[in-house]
Amino acid sequence: MAVLMMKRQGLGLLRALLVLVGVSALCSVALGTGRENASLDQRSHRHRHPGHLSMRKHRQRAGKEGQVLHRSKRGWVWNQFFVIEEYTGPDPVLVGRLHSDVDSGDGNIKYILSGEGAGTIFVIDDKTGNIHATKTLDREEQAQYTLTAQAVARDTNKPLEPPSEFIVKVQDINDNPPEFLHGPYYARVPEMSNVGTSVMQVTATDADDPTYGNSARLVYSILQGQPYFSVEPQTGIIRTALPNMDREARQEYDVVIQAKDMGGHMGGLSGTTEVKITLTDVNDNPPKFPQSVYPMSVIEDKVPGEEVGRLKAKDPDLGDNGLVNYRLIDGDGMSMFELTTDSETREAVIKLKKPVDYETKRSYTLKVEGSNPHVDPQFLAWGPYKDEATIKISVEDADEPPVFVAPSYTFEVEENAPEGTLVGRVHAKDTDVANNPVRYMIPRYTDVEQFFSINAEDGMITTTRPLDREAQPWHNISVSATEIGGHHQDTKVRVNIKVKDVNDNSPEFATNNEVLMCEMVTPGKVIETVSAVDKDEMAHRQHFTFSLAPEVAHNHNFSLKDNRDSTASIYVLRKGFSRLTQGVYYLPIEINDNGFPSMSSTNTLTIRVCSCDSTDTIISCNVEPYILSAGLSTGALVAILACIVILLAIVVLFVALRRQKKEPLIVFEEEDIRENIITYDDEGGGEEDTEAFDIATLQNPDGANGFLPRKDIKPELQYPMRPGIGRPAANSVDVDDFIKTRIAEADSDPTAPPYDSIQIYGYEGRGSLAGSLSSLESVTTESDLDYDYLQSWGPRFKKLADLYGTKDCSINDADDGEDS
Repeated sequence: MAVLMMKRQGLGLLRALLVLVGVSALCSVALGTGRENASLDQRSHRHRHPGHLSMRKHRQRAGKEGQVLHRSKRGWVWNQFFVIEEYTGPDPVLVGRLHSDVDSGDGNIKYILSGEGAGTIFVIDDKTGNIHATKTLDREEQAQYTLTAQAVARDTNKPLEPPSEFIVKVQDINDNPPEFLHGPYYARVPEMSNVGTSVMQVTATDADDPTYGNSARLVYSILQGQPYFSVEPQTGIIRTALPNMDREARQEYDVVIQAKDMGGHMGGLSGTTEVKITLTDVNDNPPKFPQSVYPMSVIEDKVPGEEVGRLKAKDPDLGDNGLVNYRLIDGDGMSMFELTTDSETREAVIKLKKPVDYETKRSYTLKVEGSNPHVDPQFLAWGPYKDEATIKISVEDADEPPVFVAPSYTFEVEENAPEGTLVGRVHAKDTDVANNPVRYMIPRYTDVEQFFSINAEDGMITTTRPLDREAQPWHNISVSATEIGGHHQDTKVRVNIKVKDVNDNSPEFATNNEVLMCEMVTPGKVIETVSAVDKDEMAHRQHFTFSLAPEVAHNHNFSLKDNRDSTASIYVLRKGFSRLTQGVYYLPIEINDNGFPSMSSTNTLTIRVCSCDSTDTIISCNVEPYILSAGLSTGALVAILACIVILLAIVVLFVALRRQKKEPLIVFEEEDIRENIITYDDEGGGEEDTEAFDIATLQNPDGANGFLPRKDIKPELQYPMRPGIGRPAANSVDVDDFIKTRIAEADSDPTAPPYDSIQIYGYEGRGSLAGSLSSLESVTTESDLDYDYLQSWGPRFKKLADLYGTKDCSINDADDGEDS
């Protein structure tokens, strides 16, 4: 038999330990006497755990020995133990004790424990069978453990009894507070709701065992949010507690809800959550204008459509509930003004519908109504949901431009009318009180060619030249009227001038195509039907008549028949036409219109004779095939002529290029001063002007060496070199020989400049009537000069040589006389 010692929780005590000891003798006496003590003890100890297997063996032995057992008794239910969670004592908790009937206490039996938590959480004393919990247990983590116990021989480990399975249940304590898993909460309820209107339901959860005690029995209460809201203790439903809560007064409420376990009694754990409740809007407020009267003003020069003023009715409701529609319901200005609503600002906008005139009426009155389009029937009795306001509009005076008596003008004038013909008159007036005079003019951009003029004072429009309807049937101009004085404001009016048609154009052929006629045409056949057009205005009664010109009225080739429908038919009078004899016939036709005065013209109809086949299909209308024996077509002849012309042009261009003059003088280097032509725009500086020429080079021509190659051919004409007429003295220059030498070199050298180039030198040549005026070789003192070389320059320098040479000689002679 097994004896169980266990621990359990008693009601009202934190912890209690109950030790149950089962004595085998007591069980034997109970079984032997047949009393009902065992079952009574079982009823009084519902949670005792005697070994079920041991009890069965004991009953079997008693029956064999005493033979007094008349019926089998029930064994105790021992297969579940209890242990309190969250035990924090210093010693391990004794869960229970296992004992086997075969255990004689000599230590030969060993108890073994296996299953969930065996060896870690639950340990067993293998000698005594005591089971202890070594760790703190949490029911919320695991509510029960399934274990298996067995008694085996200590020395052989052979089972002495079959294994028995039992359960250790973790007994709950109130160690978990309620929690709101979905908080914080947000709710909405319409304003003005009735008392008791459900807002929302909040629910808390408790991890403790709901089947044991009151640890998980929750009660809800409201900690914040009174007196506006209440909560049902058992369900957690939040309801309104006050009537007529107004959103416009307060829109949001912060409510705190508490959930407490243990049925709300003292010692229970609690949790809280926040609920933000928002009052939603309903249409419970009518619109209201802040003012009963709104003064406005408008200047008389404003145009229709311009804004005059704004007003707005206030409605504290939101969205569609606060939407206000406006309309004009009364007033003497309903025909002059209109009302619209600004979609963004929701304001009533008063606009000008028609122009106002300060001189005619100076004030207007309007009555405006603002109303809610969406009315809640629940609050209909709180109405009416509309309001009215009065608008007083005063008209202010303005300096207005003149006004034409007509919005536009249309006049007519005959074409070809002489200059100065009256077209019509426009009239404008100043509507202001001052009534200033008006001046008229035609803006040039509307009458660019200036066909018309206007009298600035009376507005009479006249022509400046004859008009041509065929060139421009309508003239659209503008006339400007400007107020004299004031702000010189002007206004414009459209003037449309129609040019009336007169019969001034002669009729003419509608088309100018040639008439193609076969050579073998039958006499009396119609070869063409002609019609006419007239540039003049085509009226429905306009009619044309046709006839042959008098000079061909009696020809024998063609005749004309007027069809009296503004067309005429051309007939052939004979046969036997030939292209070789005459390929083209010209038939003058006279056309008359029925205008007033009647106009006529003579138009020539060209009739070309063509070659046709038997079906009168035209083959050719040209005469070249009969004239050219080669049978070339017109295109081929044109191509041949074009080639010939091109060849001739090439030959002429080549000859012209060959005859063209040779290339002009090439560009010389800047160092060659002979070809350096300088153009002056002022007078020369005389001997002091040394900037244009290199004087050193002019003084020593022999030093100017080098030449430039020429680009053209060698000159054809060669001049023989002339011998010099004398040798210059020592340290002198024979200019004549110098020039001749240069000319000879240029004529004989193919690389020298062309023969027709201009050679420019810094010396006067032979034939100078004035003689040499150069002073380039002058020095500062006369004593340094030696003029003996002038004697070798020839007859042209003789006078100069005599002047300077004689002077020197006379001076020398005088010196010699003094010495002597």
